[in-house]
Amino acid sequence: MLTDVQIAEAATPRPIKEIGEKIGLGIEELVPYGHYKAKVSPESIFGREPGSGRLVLVTGITPTAAGEGKTTVSVGLADGLRRVGANSVLCIREPSLGPVFGVKGGAAGGGYSQVIPMADINLHFTGDLHAITSAHALLSAALDNHLQQGNGLGIDPRQITWRRAVDMNDRALRNIVVGLGGRINGVPREDGFMITAASEVMAIFCLAASLEDLEERLSSIILGYDYGGEPVRARELKVAGAMTLLLREAIGPNLVQTLEGTPAFVHGGPFANIAHGCNSLMATRAGLAFGDVVITEAGFGSDLGAEKFFDIKCRIGGLNPEATVLVATIRALKLHGGGDRTALSTPDPDAVRGGLANLGAHVENIRGFGIEPVVAINVFGTDSDEEIEAVAEACEELGVPWARSDGHAQGGAGCEDLARAVLAALDEGGAAFKPKYDAEASIRDKIEAIARKVYGADGVDYTARATKDIGQLEAAGLGNTPVCIAKTPNSLSDDPARLGRPTGFRITVQDVRPSAGAGFVVARAGTVMTMPGLPRVPAAEGIRIVEDGSVVGLF
Repeated sequence: MLTDVQIAEAATPRPIKEIGEKIGLGIEELVPYGHYKAKVSPESIFGREPGSGRLVLVTGITPTAAGEGKTTVSVGLADGLRRVGANSVLCIREPSLGPVFGVKGGAAGGGYSQVIPMADINLHFTGDLHAITSAHALLSAALDNHLQQGNGLGIDPRQITWRRAVDMNDRALRNIVVGLGGRINGVPREDGFMITAASEVMAIFCLAASLEDLEERLSSIILGYDYGGEPVRARELKVAGAMTLLLREAIGPNLVQTLEGTPAFVHGGPFANIAHGCNSLMATRAGLAFGDVVITEAGFGSDLGAEKFFDIKCRIGGLNPEATVLVATIRALKLHGGGDRTALSTPDPDAVRGGLANLGAHVENIRGFGIEPVVAINVFGTDSDEEIEAVAEACEELGVPWARSDGHAQGGAGCEDLARAVLAALDEGGAAFKPKYDAEASIRDKIEAIARKVYGADGVDYTARATKDIGQLEAAGLGNTPVCIAKTPNSLSDDPARLGRPTGFRITVQDVRPSAGAGFVVARAGTVMTMPGLPRVPAAEGIRIVEDGSVVGLF
């Protein structure tokens, strides 16, 4: 059986000029990065009237270690739509180097539903993440330089919330001390690193509507607090303009293609936990301008990625999603139903039925946003007919359409039924998208709305630190922003061990932090890792270039 990278490197991609032509982009509107990838000039997006494209979100049930394959389904669906006659465009996130060389792998799909050139996309690509890392580093350097040069703003080093960033898994950098070595080397203080995908600069980059908006958002970043407890923002260090310059080229969406030649915008990659977990707003708007049906994806399950897509990205970007695909696998349903995790390839219809409550919760979540979902059963070769039939029966009881998705093995041909089901949902025109809460509500009321209406919690408890944070943020004028709840993706609750559809639980908010430039606040429920570590055997150990120039070991 061929690996993902073998399938990708055996493909014959079309010149990027031809991919642009498919959606009406002239060569003068593309900035080529070699033969098979290019950036779309922001001017070509701004200069067009808003497109009539219809937006479809791909999300999933609560993820498990078995994997649900949302990106593979997204790619296969985009290809399947073209096969049945729709002018589809794909919009997904670009990968981070940390997971690529760690344990999770890349983010370009899999099997015969991939975006290519896969190795390029998963590595340096067009340099977007490097530019974001550099912009983040500039602000960090300016902050410590300000402390060194007399601290005219009166910044309290003990209340600095801005940390450094690097695009690599490196647990040794989670907590560090900077400024050691004497007076000429800076002011000693505690600091730490996060991975670039967790940077607020990444979240800002993915929500910015223009270069001007990008600079204003960067200016609004809260770095920490002064000795009087007042927030200190990036604009006071006067480097937001330089940060924007570093991102000038990166802000243009990246255009690539699927294995079947479907145009794909792969741009931006924020975490789906402490940020909104979606590709850039610029890329989504490009998709809507150039395509008739736009397939996009949000990280984790509907309780995290989809909720943030609806309540944050769609609200900020004025987007109107019209359909949602909910990805489920037999393997994951077995785990949610108490199945043996060491025997997922063995048929167990009872375990599947036991896990269907989790599927039902996510169906209800999506309906709560005014959109009817289409369930995609992402099939594996070990799935039995009886297991698939159990899911089909549950979908019929829930009154939700469903289809098999076999993009991994068959590419777009394996997703044609799903494509038809999505087009049917769009044709019915019953979507009436509405966010889950009013942005003008208090921070507590917004957290409560998400916890009760999305997670199914009985309520929310707050630590003393969280209560203090909320008061401080509302006093700073951040009470009327959306809320991004950071919690485990492995459960609808804040306890990763509670699988299925837990009941009788409460959410505990540990603290609430500003993401003022991005335009939301982050409520942390449980432990959230912003700097992953490498596993005992990192994926990097098996990745290399062989004599013929091809890549091996990359998934």
